[in-house]
Amino acid sequence: MKLYHGSNIEVTHPKILTSDRKLDFGSGFYLTSSYEQASRWAKLTTQRRESGKETISVFEYDESNTSALKILQFKNADREWLEYVTSNRKNLEIKDNDYDIIIGPVANDKTMPVISLYFSGIYSIEETIKRLLTQKLHDQYTFKTDTALKSLKFLEVR
Repeated sequence: MKLYHGSNIEVTHPKILTSDRKLDFGSGFYLTSSYEQASRWAKLTTQRRESGKETISVFEYDESNTSALKILQFKNADREWLEYVTSNRKNLEIKDNDYDIIIGPVANDKTMPVISLYFSGIYSIEETIKRLLTQKLHDQYTFKTDTALKSLKFLEVR
């Protein structure tokens, strides 16, 4: 499966980077199966860092060689996903968080106002999920360990 990483630089050898930014699935190397989503990430990263140029690094993800990896997958923006993203965004400790790869929907620019209203207590968890389910959310793959990164093969830069 092809996965895309949007950035302001070419990434041929991915690394697990720890960030001060509070991300959906915590620290890791983030990719998506959506070229459109990776392109948005590239644009945002280039604007935020005010350097480099919009770059999409393309990888082949070998799913057949991941049986030894611990993978958490969220199929939808449901209660479990929302609680996990909320914990990471609020920098709370997550029990049993030793995953190699986490896969699930992206909390993007359209979802963040809904999630912010949930954070502030205006929306209940039920109302938040109801509003999120109406949105078309792209996926994200977060590679959280060096072992997981070995299932990626760099293909090209676009």
